[in-house]
Amino acid sequence: MGNLLGVLRRAALTLGLAVACTPATLAAGFTFTPYPTAHRLPLSQVTFENAQGKRMSLADFKGKVVLLNIWATWCPPCVREMPTLDKLQKLLGGKDFAVVPLSVDKGGIFAVKSFYDDNFISHLPIYVDPTTQVLDTLNILGTPTTILIDKQGKEIARTMGPEDWDQPAVIAQIKRYMAAPAANSDRKGNDAAPQARAVITRDIRLVAAAAAPTRE
Repeated sequence: MGNLLGVLRRAALTLGLAVACTPATLAAGFTFTPYPTAHRLPLSQVTFENAQGKRMSLADFKGKVVLLNIWATWCPPCVREMPTLDKLQKLLGGKDFAVVPLSVDKGGIFAVKSFYDDNFISHLPIYVDPTTQVLDTLNILGTPTTILIDKQGKEIARTMGPEDWDQPAVIAQIKRYMAAPAANSDRKGNDAAPQARAVITRDIRLVAAAAAPTRE
């Protein structure tokens, strides 16, 4: 499996160039397309450090809608979309929603802090996984990859490649999940009100077909 993921990540190099050049106007046209089945993520297995070096996991955000963005400072498409994620956090961040920008930079906290300072990123927190373990845990093929997670910890959608996250159409879709109940009672291991798992698509192509390369 590790070798296969490595091949796929290297293949993303060529595809990522096309994504980086995609016009931003396409972002207004994407919708959530349901997967055949729901999927609960291994929240406690996705671990990382915050700006103070404290160990955390995705389980710490359960009860919120989370937009998990896997990125790196050396990834041009990641750099392009970071200001829109910063604005999204400013607009919606709070008790019901959080942008979780998880960097896989080998330089860890220092690399991300320097990037934030240089690019005037003021609303996003710092989260780092210099081990890049998250790539295998969540089957990430390239950066940026962004996963929308509901309040119960289930994956709603994922997209590979940059988006304009502060667009009204994007915000409206996220708000619909923010308005959902914080918890549902499970019955015999099944969700009482399962939500559709989805991928994000655009009007003219599947975003999931392309991503910028991830360093191994």
